[in-house]
Amino acid sequence: MKPSPATETEPKRKHRRLWLTVHLYLGLSLGLVFVLMGLTGSFLVFYTKIDNLLNPPTQAIQSTSPPSPQAIIDKLKASYPDREAGWRIELPMHPGDPVMARYLKPRETQGSDFAPLVVILDPATLDISSSRLWGTFASTWIYDLHYTLLLDTSGKTVLAILSIFILISLLSGIYLWWPQAGNFRSALTYRPHAHMLRRIYDWHKLAGLYGLIVLLMLTVTGIMLERPDWFEGMLGTKVGMQHMGSMPAPAAGSHPAPKASVSLDQMAQTALQQFPGSELRWIYTPDSDQGQYQFRLYQPGEPGHRFPKTIVWINHSGQVVNIRDYFADNPGDKIMNWLHPLHNGEALGLTGRWIIVISGLLPLVLFTTGFLRWRHKQQAANAIKDRKHRKERYQSRKKG
Repeated sequence: MKPSPATETEPKRKHRRLWLTVHLYLGLSLGLVFVLMGLTGSFLVFYTKIDNLLNPPTQAIQSTSPPSPQAIIDKLKASYPDREAGWRIELPMHPGDPVMARYLKPRETQGSDFAPLVVILDPATLDISSSRLWGTFASTWIYDLHYTLLLDTSGKTVLAILSIFILISLLSGIYLWWPQAGNFRSALTYRPHAHMLRRIYDWHKLAGLYGLIVLLMLTVTGIMLERPDWFEGMLGTKVGMQHMGSMPAPAAGSHPAPKASVSLDQMAQTALQQFPGSELRWIYTPDSDQGQYQFRLYQPGEPGHRFPKTIVWINHSGQVVNIRDYFADNPGDKIMNWLHPLHNGEALGLTGRWIIVISGLLPLVLFTTGFLRWRHKQQAANAIKDRKHRKERYQSRKKG
């Protein structure tokens, strides 16, 4: 016996009401977190540039030649003789960029997972123009807000879980939008002359639709960047994220790194010889006598220019002890390598970065229009209840 149309559509209506409730309450409860992530993410796309603009002393004199790695480390050791562990030195990526050095485990912030001393040097003169602890100035405070909600390591897990629910909210919005009659043209249309309430709905709908691919990408990559350990085993990675982030303190009983038998300049040349045509981006000096020098190189074709994944390890004698070639990574590692360049738009160049900046504003549009639409529905429902109550009171008085 063929079921009636009413019988066929009622389960669908219940299913739709369920997802409408899910979408509503996820939006109301997590909307502000989504907005916060979007706005701070937009800022962080160019946060180093913004920090330089906000702090004119950190702006560098344009140098005609790259600074000497050995001269940089000599300057740091002379200026901070009590900082005996290693330095992480970021070389200028563009003309006019400064040299940025990080001392990852300063005693002032030893209880934090990641709060290095950040030192800015002019590449032409190697004068130190700024020396600040991470989290004490605006751009790094916003970074921690975006990455951990200012909750240190526990914030990564909290934010990853919240982002999973935001992902569900995005997917439920697509389900609710999907035209059941197949009229996609109407579903994709903005009605500029409609009533304001209808236009608010159209803004909400179209902001979610046209930004959907980028918002899904940002949410998924954000979850994986927060907790890569949830995915590395599944993807069969061999190397891991190799982040610039937290690093373990030197092992108990270790001693300061001995003086190398060759200069840092010579080591850098040796590293570059392993990958002709590459660009030196980072230098890690060892934290202790058990560590090694690490040179991070950018090879053309890598998705991340600022944080490349090609690495050469060299010991104190100047000998190469290990190499990581980005192009030799397995597929799982390559997926993990793409996360950060996709998340900040770097993988698609300057255009991609501006797309991420603009996309970071979409959560604000979605939350505002969704909240206004919900308030209107609440007011309409309350008005219907008030009319019903007035009618009932009138009829009661009439009967009395």
